Amino acid sequence: MPSGARRYDPDRRQRIIDAAIRVVGDRGIAGLSHRSAAAEADVPLGSTTYHFKTLDDLLVAALQQANEGFAQAVARSAALADPDTDLAAALARLLGELLAADRGRVELEYELYLAALRRPALRPVAAAWCEAVAAALTPRTDPVTARALVAAMDGIGLQVLLTDTAYDEAYAREVLRRILRQD
Repeated sequence: MPSGARRYDPDRRQRIIDAAIRVVGDRGIAGLSHRSAAAEADVPLGSTTYHFKTLDDLLVAALQQANEGFAQAVARSAALADPDTDLAAALARLLGELLAADRGRVELEYELYLAALRRPALRPVAAAWCEAVAAALTPRTDPVTARALVAAMDGIGLQVLLTDTAYDEAYAREVLRRILRQD
């Protein structure tokens, strides 16, 4: 290849996002920079700034990717789609499965999610995640109750991570049942 010519690398942007997620997982958000992402992705520093003009742009892409898991699990859940299924029990089980599957990954997702408190560029992505999960629940309940369920599951998950305690599915199920009580 002639000097100065660009090598076609269609996966480079994705590799940079994946690398950013690994860096945040290893070092926290404070450890993420264009330089650390480039080193982790094994790409030139200019590649990260080409694909992501600012660090917030890179964090937005990482948060979008990290957020896909739970919203997709809710949307794909056959149990949640079945009107005869106990919604509180199904959600409590799903939350437990996600917390148990890869605690490190869940911690990373929360770290990116909570970064929106200090980084306004991340707020629309965090809000979109909440809306996507609530939208997946609205076939089974009204929009206000769906949002309350999301908030409760979010809080329960965060408490489990912060207190380093085991997930209590029975407790989660009872909390979610209380929210679902319709007057």
